This record gives sequence, structure tokens and C-alpha cells, in this order.
Amino acid sequence: MAHKTGLEEYYVIRGQKKMRFGYTTGSCAAAACKGAALMLLGKKKLDSVPLMTPKGILLDLELHHIQIEENQVTCAVKKDAGDDPDTTNGILVYATVSKTKEPGIQIDGGIGVGRVTRPGLSQQVGEAAINPVPRAMILREAEEAAVSYDYEGGLKVVISVPEGVEIGKKTFNPRLGITGGISILGTSGIVEPMSEKALVESIHVEMKQHFVQGEQYILATPGNYGADYLREHMTLPFERNIKCSNYVGETIDMAVDMGVKGILFVAHIGKFVKVAAGIMNTHSHSADARMEVLASNALRAGADGDTARAVLNCNTTDEALDVLHEKQLLQPTMEEIMKKIQFYLDHRSYEQIKLGAVVFNNVYGYLGQTKDAKELIEEIKKQDIELQKK
Repeated sequence: MAHKTGLEEYYVIRGQKKMRFGYTTGSCAAAACKGAALMLLGKKKLDSVPLMTPKGILLDLELHHIQIEENQVTCAVKKDAGDDPDTTNGILVYATVSKTKEPGIQIDGGIGVGRVTRPGLSQQVGEAAINPVPRAMILREAEEAAVSYDYEGGLKVVISVPEGVEIGKKTFNPRLGITGGISILGTSGIVEPMSEKALVESIHVEMKQHFVQGEQYILATPGNYGADYLREHMTLPFERNIKCSNYVGETIDMAVDMGVKGILFVAHIGKFVKVAAGIMNTHSHSADARMEVLASNALRAGADGDTARAVLNCNTTDEALDVLHEKQLLQPTMEEIMKKIQFYLDHRSYEQIKLGAVVFNNVYGYLGQTKDAKELIEEIKKQDIELQKK
């Protein structure tokens, strides 16, 4: 019979499918710490431990790979991300708890837990990448174990994730200056499938780090197409770009709140044409007006009704651009669209910061840029020269 974690009845509906909840690496680390500490101080082997998460959901998590020594115990908890597409799903998060002569509880990271090498994160440079909430959870479980056994000595807790060395390379961590592994994450202790909040938070973390390191002007790409175009066709510091995914509006909001002076978006027309209609979340599930935006701006540029209808009947922006190119309307239509993108970017920020965009597609390449893009390009180049001097 499969072990019940306490999440069996928790799920969300996404795309008409039931998607089950999971638990974070932070919950795994805290539960492993609890299990190791209780076995070390209680001298009794445990198969599982209960863990109350910050979200208020009580978990019961199995303990694996238990190693009991005189003054040290190690055990692991297996990560279950539920139905979230998480690269850490199925990994083992280990905690080694040992007695120390010094009073108090020390928490550190071992193999597979990243180390912070740049300022701007919640941990100091040189510290293990264990985020504040998971660290507090680990500390709480170690303290409660000590109290339950009237133990007055010190404890050292080392969190390790052997598979984290390789997995960390596939995450945001290298871009954030976290080397050697993954971060121990989770603000609620629970993973909600495909959580937009988690994605937006990751953008915020990356932007904050760039800002703290002196980047007043941010270079943003919604996805891999934008990043590839930036690297191959623009003389801007590719390594400084942040990926904002579909969250154009949230990226602007966070930048305004942070005190950023400007953002230049480098984006594929298939995503960014939606911004010309004021759509600030470019995911297809949120909204789609690509053909309507292209057709209406083609009309502004002088297209006739038949051309507009041909655009409306297209399935892809690439197909629609072919229609406009054939009618010699591609450039004037893009000029209209750039005006609208600039208008809605400024509207989102209430003109508190400088915003602009460079837009392209994979067939025609460069399609246009908004009014303020040129100034932003120059500011980013100057900024890069200054940062390289430091």
C-alpha cells in the first residue's frame, strides 16, 4: 500500500485536468532534518515524520537511506512535485544532523546545494542557497527535537542533494550566481502545479540581483527566441538579459517598484504583437488577438478590406507577415504596431520608467523598434562599459 503524504485530496483544475499538489525541497529538507534529529536524540529508528507546512497542510513524509551513528544521523526525503513540471521531482534531499560542543543550531549546505557567489539574494555571498522560509522550517524542527529530548547541546544540520549538482545547471541558478547545485526553496512548503506566482517570483529574484549589481537599465527577453536573436544579431550584453516569460506587465510593475530606470524588451512578434493591444500577459491561455492586431494596424497603414480579411484568416503571425510583405505593407504595418506597443508599455508604467522594445521574427529578422528603444540601447551599452570597469 502506497504511503499517504496528506496531499491526496489537494489538487487544482488546469486545462480541464485535475493536477495534484506536491511539496517543496524546503519541506523535504525540514522533514529530513526532523527525522535525523529525532533519531539522533531519541535513539530510535523512524519510518516517517509529520511536518506542518507554512501553508497549514500537515504532511507525513517517508524517510529513506537512514544511516545511524553514535553522534550523527543521516536520512533523506524524496521530493514529490505533484503534477508540476519540476526538474527536482523525484530527487532525494538529505539531512545530516550531528551533535556539537558549541551551543545553538548551525545550518549549512552540502553536496548539491548551491553556494551564493554574487550579492542581491536573500543569502550572503558564500552562504548555502537555502532560502529564508526553508531555513526557518529546518531550524524549527531541529529546535523542537532538542526540546522534546531535553537536549542542551548544539546541533549541526547539513542539507545535501547529490543529484543537485547536475540539476542546478538546468535552473536559473547559474544566471543568479549560485554555483554547485540547486536552491532549497519554498515559501508555503507546498507545490501548486504550474504556479504563476512561482514563475513571477523567480523573475523578481533575477531582476533584483541585476539591480543590486548596478544595472539600472534591464534587458529582458520573453523566451528563447528573443535570447537567441539578442545573442546573434544585437551588440548588447547578452549575458545580462533576464527572461520575463509571458509576464510583461508584472515585469514592468516589479521594475517600477524596485527603482529600475528602464527596460528594453527584445521579443518575437508572435508574443509581443499582443502588447500592441494592451495585453500584458502574452500566454495564449490568457488572451490572443494577434491577427486582430495585425489586421487593424494594416488597415491604419493603408491595407484594403481583402488584405485585412486575409490576415484575419491566418493561423500564425509568420503567415500573416507573408501576406503583408506580398502587399508591400509589412514595414508600414510594423511602424503602426511599434507606436501601439510603445503606448501600452508607457500606459502600464504610467511613464515612471523608460520602456521600449525591439521586435523580430525568424523569417524577416528585424521588424522594428519602439520610439524609446534607441535611447535604451545606448543606455544599456554605456551601463555595460561602466560595469566592466568595476
